[in-house]
Amino acid sequence: MHIAEGYLPPLHAAAWGVASAPFVVHGVRALTREVKANPDSTLLLGAAGAFTFVLSALKIPSVTGSCSHPTGTGLGAILFRPPVMAVLGTITLLFQALLLAHGGLTTLGANVFSMAVVGPWAGYGIYRLLRGFEAPLMVSVFFGAFTADLSTYCMTTVQLALAFPDPGSGVAGALAKFGGIFAVTQLPLAVSEGLLTVLVMRLLSRSSKGELTRLGVLVAGTKKEAAVR
Repeated sequence: MHIAEGYLPPLHAAAWGVASAPFVVHGVRALTREVKANPDSTLLLGAAGAFTFVLSALKIPSVTGSCSHPTGTGLGAILFRPPVMAVLGTITLLFQALLLAHGGLTTLGANVFSMAVVGPWAGYGIYRLLRGFEAPLMVSVFFGAFTADLSTYCMTTVQLALAFPDPGSGVAGALAKFGGIFAVTQLPLAVSEGLLTVLVMRLLSRSSKGELTRLGVLVAGTKKEAAVR
């Protein structure tokens, strides 16, 4: 994610913007319902957004036209579900494009699709799958955050490969090239993000137990985590 301003061909940039739009619109509705139904959740929503902004602002050069970052979207997806993260992720990417020159406005749709759509849904899916098999909460949180991070870069790899296929081996060759370079930095970053997200979730389980219980992460009246959400 954070594909640079003007790097994608105009048709590709427009197509990713169109693909991202329905998820963002759905997310706005989900976020509005959440805030209206539970006004007290705004503080935790703000914390989830700040976590995403701070982590995804860390920049490690990786591939021409893009770079490697943690994403921070797994935590919010687990707490509030992926549609909400489509909005928080879009806001994060827009501010980073305007204020930090990370990504750009023409590539916003592509960056939103990878970081704010694919990442949260993939991470949340793994989290729910593990919880369904009664895995411990923190194990599920780790793999959810790990997957949200790594799947974002898998999607960015696809986006770059489609835009810039290898002259000899086409899209498949470009996938291998971009993916291989990303993997060097992104695999350890994904592990680090998973561990950091576990730490934050542990802190939240102590400081915001009531809110996590309402969200279904913890079971009311006990310290035992919910098996499913």
